[in-house]
Amino acid sequence: MAGLAGIAWTFLKIGMIFFGGGYVLVPLLHRLMVDEYGWLSLKEFLDGVALSQLTPGPLAMLATFSGFRAGGFAGGLVATIAIFLPCTLLMLAISSRYEKFRSMELIRKCLDGILPAVVGLVAAAAFNLGMTSLSAPPDFLLLFAGMALLQFTRISPMVVILGAGAIGYLFSF
Repeated sequence: MAGLAGIAWTFLKIGMIFFGGGYVLVPLLHRLMVDEYGWLSLKEFLDGVALSQLTPGPLAMLATFSGFRAGGFAGGLVATIAIFLPCTLLMLAISSRYEKFRSMELIRKCLDGILPAVVGLVAAAAFNLGMTSLSAPPDFLLLFAGMALLQFTRISPMVVILGAGAIGYLFSF
């Protein structure tokens, strides 16, 4: 069981770089939670990623799950607070100056430069998840069917996730 201070410090550091959407954190969370600290097994990590998609703030909820596995209820609470604390403080600090920051050329150029990195990190996360969870033809069939449904229909992602889970469950028999 990890100490609460260690959990807090780990998720505070992650929270400091948590921008661009949660998927940019998947490779980092995988390395820390599975490989480095051993707080989660690979299966638990993948299950946590899948289940977190059913909640608001999906991958931040993976922090709650990881913190819980590392330190019980208190660990989950500490991990959740720590991952959200930096962005909350940043928003409180800059929200009153939003219009001024939005019009600054330097800020716009920095954000334009960050965007390709975020896209690359999301692609890396998708690749890492695919390498660990796509192992049989039915897995690829579900992947492409889900992508097609999301791209060409107005079906809710929640329905696609739940449907894929149900089909995966049926394939397990």
